[in-house]
Amino acid sequence: MQDSKAVGSRVYWENIIVLALTHLLGLAGVAYAAFVTFSWWTVGIAVLWLILCGLSTTGGYHRLFAHRTYHATKIVRLFYLLFGAASGQGSALNWSADHRVHHAHTDEEEDPHNIRKGFWWAHLGWLFYRGRKLDEGSVRDLAADPMIRFQHRYYLLLAAIFGFVLPGLIALAWSDAIGAILLAGFLRLSVQYQATFCVNSVAHTVGRRPYSRETSARDSFIGAILTMGEGYHNFHHRFPGDYRNGAKPGQFDPTKWWIWVLSRIGLVWGLKRTPKEKIQEARRLASQPG
Repeated sequence: MQDSKAVGSRVYWENIIVLALTHLLGLAGVAYAAFVTFSWWTVGIAVLWLILCGLSTTGGYHRLFAHRTYHATKIVRLFYLLFGAASGQGSALNWSADHRVHHAHTDEEEDPHNIRKGFWWAHLGWLFYRGRKLDEGSVRDLAADPMIRFQHRYYLLLAAIFGFVLPGLIALAWSDAIGAILLAGFLRLSVQYQATFCVNSVAHTVGRRPYSRETSARDSFIGAILTMGEGYHNFHHRFPGDYRNGAKPGQFDPTKWWIWVLSRIGLVWGLKRTPKEKIQEARRLASQPG
């Protein structure tokens, strides 16, 4: 539900209603599975959709489109755009514009989800208000891509098809279309929303700041588990051009592993890594008192 607008004063009723209905229907999905029809196949497609949509947000919207940390073939970009739409967070163009503003003005008034306004504001509250329109200049590079422009134009249709219709059609194979729409559609989307919101709230509140103390962004293993690796947020804010969030080999960053695997089979390339010397220097400076 991210919208590429700096937070203003007008209540964004459409967002509030959609968010409320999504979570209510997600809970209805739990009740449906518990008291009406339970199918492991339906649970399986819900988990699969959560993974596909999650990677499309973290690996696609975030690390490919917003930060351009690597290059990808058309088939990978198409995958990200289709399942990114299913993630219900706006088009790649809008999402990237918001995120670039966040990095340019972290913890400042212009930051769309400024943590200094409070945990719950950063987590959810900022989505309840309208603000300025899309800053096209900040995403001119993305707007030059016809695939991204197509997704931006038909975002709502693609979100409906790939977020709800497609899992429902697949589940016809075991006669549980309703269950799939509720679980793989609404419950999955509710879980994914909360995970994404945690990047804006938990990852700016809980954890350490080993690479930079200039912003509120923090590294947290718990945050990484909740967000498919996005929880190593202090490193990310210090080195946003790195395709990794968890730079150390043992750090939990499934998105990093996904991108690396794609690179080994030639579907992505040009993975950007921060030199070890720069990382060590950042740690040294961040550890100094004051």
